[in-house]
Amino acid sequence: MRHHIQLSVVLVLLVFAGSLPLSAQELDEHLAMFTPLVGKTWKGRLSAEGAEKESWDVSRWERALNGKAVRIMHSVNDGEYGGETLIVWNREEERVEFYYFTTAGFFTQGTITGEFGNFTAHEYVTGNANGITEVRSSSTVLEDGSLKGSSEYLKDDEWVPGHEIIYKEAPDAEVTFK
Repeated sequence: MRHHIQLSVVLVLLVFAGSLPLSAQELDEHLAMFTPLVGKTWKGRLSAEGAEKESWDVSRWERALNGKAVRIMHSVNDGEYGGETLIVWNREEERVEFYYFTTAGFFTQGTITGEFGNFTAHEYVTGNANGITEVRSSSTVLEDGSLKGSSEYLKDDEWVPGHEIIYKEAPDAEVTFK
């Protein structure tokens, strides 16, 4: 009888093991393109080299919701501005979607397409005081492990260049909110 109970427990565990991630750090297969970034803190210069005022962006990428989401927190200049993003797989729409909330009071929602370490995003903006209604961006993990990002904004029905930034891994950098 005792062996029967132990065998039953083992069988139950095996059945449920098929629905569990293989690793505590594994992401949902649809979010695998973010694997090189997750679990790391990144820092990049937003201002031009030699600008009167330096501007830095720090972002922290984390596995969230048991690997069913990626969470990004970022801050500019020690909390002058910041935001939080949640990236998820939308099973019904069969696409990667994200939601970004900011300290400036606006938010965005959009979609991401791509492959491992290389992706593009298109987002719709709600409540931006500068009149920006859409953003298109691309991100690529470079050979040296840094992350290159660029964007453009739809403002007054015209696409205008946004920013380009190179992020380098910065384990000691911290995302700061005021």
